[in-house]
Amino acid sequence: MTPPPLYVRRPFLAGLVRQLPLLAVLVTVGVGLLLVTLEHWRWGLVVIGLALIGAGLLRLLLPVRRVGFLAVRSRPIDVVLMAGAGLALTVIALAIPAA
Repeated sequence: MTPPPLYVRRPFLAGLVRQLPLLAVLVTVGVGLLLVTLEHWRWGLVVIGLALIGAGLLRLLLPVRRVGFLAVRSRPIDVVLMAGAGLALTVIALAIPAA
């Protein structure tokens, strides 16, 4: 007899595993915000932009049951908005001349 699925045996653990992509993105954004706080604003914004691009890639590549709260709208809309915002933030941060 096969054991029941994880979401039946341990619902909290299953929910946590499902949110790992979002947690990875949030931790990366936190690192970027820390860099901004430490007055490395350009690199902080680049890290945040790369986190958004990564979120778009995770939304594109992961199945719906694994993506968690990164899935807000339809897949194409989520990918375009997250990756587009990340790309724009990264390009703008790198385009601003250093003082």
